[in-house]
Amino acid sequence: MNNYLPNRVPTEAKSMNGESADLDSLNQDDLTLLRSLLLGIEPSQLNKLYERLNNPQIQPEDISRLLPEAVVLRTKQDQQLVEAMVATVEQAIQASVSQDENVLSEAFFPIIGPASRKAIANVLDEMMQSLNQALENSLSVQSFQWRLEARRTGKSFAEIVLLRTLIYRVEQIFLIHRHTSLLLHHVRLQQVAVQDPDLVAAMLTAIQDFVKDSFKVQQEDTLRSLRFGELTIWVEAGPQAIIAGIIRGKPPQELRVVFQAAIEKLHLKLGTELQSFTGETEPFQASEPYLESCLTAQYKTPARQNYIYAWTFFGLMAIAAGSWGFFAVRENIRWQTYLHKLNSQPGIVVLNTRYYNGKHFISGMRDPVAVDPNTLIQSTNLQPDKVIAKWQSYISLEPEIITKRATELLQPPATTKLQVNDSGILVASGYAPQKWITEAQKLWRFIPGITQFQTKNLLANELKELEAAKNQIESTTFLFVEGKDEFIPGENQKIPKLRTNFSTLFKVAQSLNQDVQVLIRGHTDTTGTEGQNFLLSQIRANKIFTALNLPKIHTNKFKLAALGSTLPYQPELNLDARKLNRRVSFQVFITDKSK
Repeated sequence: MNNYLPNRVPTEAKSMNGESADLDSLNQDDLTLLRSLLLGIEPSQLNKLYERLNNPQIQPEDISRLLPEAVVLRTKQDQQLVEAMVATVEQAIQASVSQDENVLSEAFFPIIGPASRKAIANVLDEMMQSLNQALENSLSVQSFQWRLEARRTGKSFAEIVLLRTLIYRVEQIFLIHRHTSLLLHHVRLQQVAVQDPDLVAAMLTAIQDFVKDSFKVQQEDTLRSLRFGELTIWVEAGPQAIIAGIIRGKPPQELRVVFQAAIEKLHLKLGTELQSFTGETEPFQASEPYLESCLTAQYKTPARQNYIYAWTFFGLMAIAAGSWGFFAVRENIRWQTYLHKLNSQPGIVVLNTRYYNGKHFISGMRDPVAVDPNTLIQSTNLQPDKVIAKWQSYISLEPEIITKRATELLQPPATTKLQVNDSGILVASGYAPQKWITEAQKLWRFIPGITQFQTKNLLANELKELEAAKNQIESTTFLFVEGKDEFIPGENQKIPKLRTNFSTLFKVAQSLNQDVQVLIRGHTDTTGTEGQNFLLSQIRANKIFTALNLPKIHTNKFKLAALGSTLPYQPELNLDARKLNRRVSFQVFITDKSK
């Protein structure tokens, strides 16, 4: 405390004769210092103490220390605190979900996953066990008796199988107050018919009282077992309550241990409620898990449950379903492929399709010149007898169909190509006989969908032959010895072929009503004078005309021209170039007589 002594003594607190001064004259700081000296508390802590004493409200830190203990004590007294908190907790959960639904889902995830898997596994195991038993007994002599029993009783065959293969099954459990004989709680299997549990409890109590009164047994003794046909009633008693179980079949003695454990746990958990029972059964809802633990069952199953019948059945069903699905999918793919091919064909319009009684029915319209739909069936591997088609004829105006129709009617030669464009114009190209061209120009108007026949790219075969003869003649030249009208060696062998070309030229031109004029041109090199060269070129042209020896009918179609050295084949830079200029050439003129 000496640590808190002041460095000075207030002058107001003492006088010359040692007597204390008037305390009222002390200021607030001096009073605070004096209080801390008397109480042994630092001034800062003393100020906090004054603030807490002057503030009548409860501080949050005080509530945080008292709240957990208060909640525990209040919960033990009654359920008012729980009921009061339900609405708040519900609102808190709703607010949490609305803000972020992942918070609760992540919190429950570790619980929901294992619980769901365990529940599904139990259901599947029970289903497999039930199915295996039904299949195992479906083909035996006994199974026929069970089927008759099922028809007679109105139950399903599977239910009869379960009942006949049953060793025991606890169907109902009653929790009865020992002193008042009132029913506290009741549980049963889901498939068991609902009965009045209070009535059953009253009957059990009445039977027990009857035995006590009739056979003079001690009052603390209880009825432990009662049998009615397939049903057995086991009773397990405790100090305050009794468990009565309705059992179908022959239960083993080990089941007694289960009942005893359940009644012991009930007295441990609900001992206070049992002693203070006044008729209110709501507190005994908490006994349901203990009572449900007694609802056990056992069936006649092999020691090793491999479910061979169930798995065999499922395997056969899976194979059958897989095979059916494979063939159905394959058939559908083939059918869709066939429809796609039909829709892509010009001149075919599919209007309706349906599948009935294992067959495909299809109806639509088809142009007579369109592809035969039956040929498409074979390419898709469909069975023709399963495709029933009904087609109505119509005239298609698609360019591809019009082209086919024109080809069938006009029958063009192999050297001619017909094509109909989107405007309905029939375009012919290539080569064809003039006779066919003339006939086609008359018939195209009878073809539906064609608006015009265009032949500008179509040449008559005779024109081609005429052009070929013309080109061959114009490409022929005769070479001569320098300064003479004599052929150089080998040139005279060209005359027979040239004569044939002229004959073809005049014949084809006549058939095409064409007029032909031929110019025979004589040429010389630059040796000699111009006068000599013109005279020599004239002589050379006359020689060729005479050598051809053509019929007189064609002689008027020839003209001779002496050109001398004015139109050389090429510049005379050497002897070979000069040799080529000593020649006779031809020029053919073809004109249409009708113009």
